[in-house]
Amino acid sequence: MMTGDEIREAFLKYFEEHGHTRVRSSPLLPANDPTLLFTNAGMNQFKDVFLGAEKRDYVRAASSQKCVRAGGKHNDLDEVGKTARHHTFFEMLGNFSFGNYFKEDAIKFAWEFLVDVLSLDPARLWFTVYEGDAEVSPDEDAERFWEQVGAPRERILRFGRKDNFWQMGETGPCGPCSEIHYYMGESPDDPENSAANVNGPGDTIMEIWNLVFMQFERSEIAPGKYELESLPAPSVDTGAGLERLAVVLQGVKSNYDTDLIRPIVNFTAKLADRNYEPETKEGFAMRVIADHARATAFAIADGIVPGNEGRNYVLRKIMRRAIYQGRHTLGLEGVFFNQVTNFVVDFMKETYPELEVQREFIEKMVSLEEERFGSTLTVGLNKLDEVFAATKGAMPEFKTLARLYDTFGTPRDLIRVGLEERGFVIDEDEFNRSFDAALQELQQTVASEKGEAKAKTNPVYTEIAGRLPRPVFKGYETTTVTDAKVVAVIKGSEVESLNEGDEGELVLDRTPFYAESGGQVGDVGLLIGPTSELAAVLDTYAPVQGLIVHKVRVDKGSFRVGDVIEAEVDVTKRDATRRNHTATHLMHAALREVLGTHVKQAGSVVAPNYLRFDFSHYQPLTAAEKEEIERLVNYYILRNEPVQTDEMQIEEAMRSGAMALFGEKYGDKVRVLSIKGLEGVFSKELCGGTHVRATGDIGLFKITSDESIASGVRRIRAITGMDAYERFREAELLVDGLSSGLRTSRNDLPATVTRLQDELKKARREAEELRLKLASGAGGGSANGDESREVAGVKVLAREASGLDAAAMRQLSDTLLARIKSGVVVLGRSSDGKVSLIVRTSADLTGKVPAGQVIKELAPIIGGRGGGKADMAEGGGTQPENLPAALQKSYEVVERLLS
Repeated sequence: MMTGDEIREAFLKYFEEHGHTRVRSSPLLPANDPTLLFTNAGMNQFKDVFLGAEKRDYVRAASSQKCVRAGGKHNDLDEVGKTARHHTFFEMLGNFSFGNYFKEDAIKFAWEFLVDVLSLDPARLWFTVYEGDAEVSPDEDAERFWEQVGAPRERILRFGRKDNFWQMGETGPCGPCSEIHYYMGESPDDPENSAANVNGPGDTIMEIWNLVFMQFERSEIAPGKYELESLPAPSVDTGAGLERLAVVLQGVKSNYDTDLIRPIVNFTAKLADRNYEPETKEGFAMRVIADHARATAFAIADGIVPGNEGRNYVLRKIMRRAIYQGRHTLGLEGVFFNQVTNFVVDFMKETYPELEVQREFIEKMVSLEEERFGSTLTVGLNKLDEVFAATKGAMPEFKTLARLYDTFGTPRDLIRVGLEERGFVIDEDEFNRSFDAALQELQQTVASEKGEAKAKTNPVYTEIAGRLPRPVFKGYETTTVTDAKVVAVIKGSEVESLNEGDEGELVLDRTPFYAESGGQVGDVGLLIGPTSELAAVLDTYAPVQGLIVHKVRVDKGSFRVGDVIEAEVDVTKRDATRRNHTATHLMHAALREVLGTHVKQAGSVVAPNYLRFDFSHYQPLTAAEKEEIERLVNYYILRNEPVQTDEMQIEEAMRSGAMALFGEKYGDKVRVLSIKGLEGVFSKELCGGTHVRATGDIGLFKITSDESIASGVRRIRAITGMDAYERFREAELLVDGLSSGLRTSRNDLPATVTRLQDELKKARREAEELRLKLASGAGGGSANGDESREVAGVKVLAREASGLDAAAMRQLSDTLLARIKSGVVVLGRSSDGKVSLIVRTSADLTGKVPAGQVIKELAPIIGGRGGGKADMAEGGGTQPENLPAALQKSYEVVERLLS
């Protein structure tokens, strides 16, 4: 019996032996693709290659890709644990051809691997192809190739678009696909091993591999009207679920019983001190926890943390679903889920070493989320009680119930139990259908809105990149190139020239200008023509891989294709950017040393005047931590360590310990930037940016801010060089000015400020007490300080109390109500264009003159609304000019309520 690890290795080894490059799994955080919440297929990391926007050094690839399908278009979250096949996290084996081989070889490879390498019985295999329609003819080529490799004709079946046609979107690459299915029954001679059960109900015949043939380009020629054109270089994208192949080769019925997942299920059962019984609700809970622990550990290791929107929100739901099942169904108490994710790290770290590297961070984030969820669960159940109270015995709308689940994390199981406890007995299937429909209505736009925000690349860039040799970047060694040739001119589309006053884009055969990438902004500068033509370079970017585009404004003369020109980078801005970029590397290393190795970059901006660095960390930096980070960075600046750059293959770089950044794409050959430390290397990262020659060139480093931008993600801003010097100089002037103004020394300044603050607090407190005394009428009014008016035998006191804050006005209402003993007090105050009211009713009158009713009638007068209880109510509005009228009206309202 082959293990899951052996199956994975056999797949990759087979395709390596057949000319494929073994490519590492990309992170679950998609690189530069806002259309995806998570990496959900092996082809994701090759998307730009298939679209022609990126070129690689190989035309055949094979990978075992980490995938998560939860949220957005591909969402298996609610099916996890219920079926034998659905997961949030899984591994997809895939082989890919980028314009190299096509259907014949793809089918031959699949047959050989399954039948010759894995020794699967062809009598259990079924092969489906596209049946064709009015737009695309039947895939007779695939049928023929399956027969040629040995598949019996009767086991090759045709199906329609739903099962056997693939497209990336409404437009773009598309084509037929061929699926391979496997019969899971006792014997291939079983009557169930029939064509009728392929793509039928149940999973006795299970899909194990899908071969996608990217054959056409689909384009919209008129609104709602599409046209297919054959691609000049058709490609292949295949995907085989590792867990499904393990089911077949290990002779089990469920993915959860394979050696890839069952040990995690068993560990969960041990934690709960139970046996795993698949058909029980406890067995279901164990499957959910095992699956979700894999998704959680891998997502956090790849830089995704639980949060309140997008992929972070989906991860939070995954984690909380597992935590709820553990607590509610298995009776696990306290923090337990971090133990399961820790087991996942131990179990899978050999294949995915990033888990071990991030072990501490995974454990911390899972523990924090589990602790938070305890209070969230309590809030959710309280919200459920509020919903039932509001409906006054009626059945709540499903959309309201779904919002509890979606917003407050109230588990749907508890929602259904709550309904039954209140007499609403609903069939489980009917409840789930109605609940799912309401939930889908709430969530349906989350993923699509993000996808629609991605701008499409201008096809002119792809066409130029495919036609011209790759521009030579000379910016690592120089900031001036005197013999750059203009090879393309763009003004929306390709043109021959740009004239004086025009803005457009130029492509040069060689350039010193760095194109925006890896957080570093693009260079600016000048282009000078052979006869003093002049163009300002406003920005530099790479819209597709391998193409450097200069955004320019022509200030003098014109620039034509074929011109040989001089390209000059703005050296002052380039040098400032280099300082900030190398400082970013030093700060990243310092953060990891001070806070822990869980720190990973989650985004950055490197500009001439500042650097911004987002990183994974679960709490604010203390003053001591910031001080130590600054000290470390400046220490290495003062050491003036050489900044060493080496070019090497990506695999060699990773083995050397260089850090790669999530969300970034790397080619086969990369630049590795190293800075030595006291012992060994202090910083070592993959980086294609521009840097100083030695750390001393940075000059100075100063952190200017530290803030949270998401749960588990923080953002530091910092400055270097002259900007840091100016910051220190301004601080010196500020300290000198304060010392002089307060007539104290620098050393005594903190103590002086503290003393003045204490004196100010005391003075404010005394002033507030005096205002309260004045407002309470102690200094005037009637002889006994009672200014109330009798209305139908009840004392009513209505007066303005502007100048008091909200707390003081409540205190004043207590004082005045105590003074009149029985009656109604109405107070109002205005401040900064806003007005507020408070109504107090003595206990003996709450039945006749409820404060809540009084405020509801007065608040509209001041342009607002209010509410409260029978003894106290408050309201606010935006029309302070109507406060006197509202106070006067209070007497009429009380009189009417008493009548």
